[in-house]
Amino acid sequence: MAAAGHDVPLPHVAIFPFMARGHTVPMTHLACLLRRRGLATVTFFTTPGNAPFVRGQLDDDVAVVELPFPDHVVARGAAECVEALDSLFPLPAFVEAVSALRPGLEASLAAARPRVGLLVADAFLHWAHASAAALGVPTVAFLGGNMFATIMRDVILRDNPAAALLSGGGGAEAATFAVPEFPHVHLTLADIPVPFNHPSPEGPIMELNAKLGKAIAGSNGLIVNTFDAMEGRYVEHWNRDHRAGPRAWPIGPLCLAHGGTGTGAVEPSWMKWLDEKAAAGRAVLYVALGTAMAIPDAQLREVAGGLEAAAAAGVDFLWAVRPSDADLGAGFEERVEGRGMVVREWVDQWRILQHGCVRGFLSHCGWNSAVESVAAGVPLAAWPMGAEQPLNAMLVVDELRVGVRVPLAPATATGGHGGLVGSEVIARVARELMIMAGEEKGGSGEAARNVAALAAKAREAVGEGGSSWKALEEMIATLCHPVGDTPLLESA
Repeated sequence: MAAAGHDVPLPHVAIFPFMARGHTVPMTHLACLLRRRGLATVTFFTTPGNAPFVRGQLDDDVAVVELPFPDHVVARGAAECVEALDSLFPLPAFVEAVSALRPGLEASLAAARPRVGLLVADAFLHWAHASAAALGVPTVAFLGGNMFATIMRDVILRDNPAAALLSGGGGAEAATFAVPEFPHVHLTLADIPVPFNHPSPEGPIMELNAKLGKAIAGSNGLIVNTFDAMEGRYVEHWNRDHRAGPRAWPIGPLCLAHGGTGTGAVEPSWMKWLDEKAAAGRAVLYVALGTAMAIPDAQLREVAGGLEAAAAAGVDFLWAVRPSDADLGAGFEERVEGRGMVVREWVDQWRILQHGCVRGFLSHCGWNSAVESVAAGVPLAAWPMGAEQPLNAMLVVDELRVGVRVPLAPATATGGHGGLVGSEVIARVARELMIMAGEEKGGSGEAARNVAALAAKAREAVGEGGSSWKALEEMIATLCHPVGDTPLLESA
């Protein structure tokens, strides 16, 4: 396909996400953005098990290529998506199992016509970058996180702040580590993701982390789902001072490129419920604590108790629960009927956050959730559950000031995840967030005002001539081989 008004054919971009919805969804948004702006033709790689979901997220003019797993992998009953895992503990093994797709990817890249000029591959698919490079195809890594957490990860690996914090003895929980490059950032032990909060971290996660770092360093660029007004100082630091990494391209929030909100012929029950709340003039708290990390039933029942108490105090809520068979306590859904709704299937979170009646978000603070909430102008209550989420919460609450924290139980504050956050804490945070979101004036409404201002800047960034608009255009022009260019190595 040629660009409108030009005889020169568009470059060909291939996109390959990691098999987790939090990684896949923003990359579908990127695919649609490239097509709608006429910057490239796009091929989207996925697996047969994920293909129906992917096709439902993409525009019709994005080609989808399915890469089936070899028979021996299928015979073992391997999951095709992170959401099918019981927890994130088997994540390194899952990442390695996915490498069985490597021969299929290489064959598809070699056979693609027009020739692929750029592969956007998730850093978790670390081997994909080497495969593309062997075929002369440049790559851009997609990590799914923000620039702040990416830089803090490097600081943590370099300086081992956990060792310094724990060397002080019993006061480690209250101690802080000032980041040399950014002295305003003070890390506590609770802010440092597992297993880096141990003075001598080791194990499969560390090995996987090294592979991710190598994939990013060996790529031609790093896509970051962020924008200058939110993380400009960190993007600038990475691009100016970071010796090992490729250039970072802030091209988000990608959710704002999604455009359409249609869901098919049948309106989902949760959208009808939100419409009814809006018609009644009711504000709604949206609750979602992640899709890739199972939460113990005991903690879920505490959440249920807290939301029930909040509902009794006037807070309406929509709670997206994972897993679908989670035990929320006998009779909970019946008792909150009319004030709260529990949804047990996958929901279009971006559509929910855009709904006019949704005024607060109780979130695990995964980056997808955080950036979508900011783009929608909805303040957050940050409750990190694991991975890089504590660092995301630092950015959201301490720096951007668009949210509040859920106070952590002591066992969690020391780096574990066994301490329960009680229902009374959850009820208090839910009420405070909704009061804050409803106040346009006064000190308690600061987060709501800040997130509204940042949402306006997000729209400016992705709009024509904005910082993210320009960054995407420049990235394609700089890195993507035009159609007809000879690759560095011809495939056999």
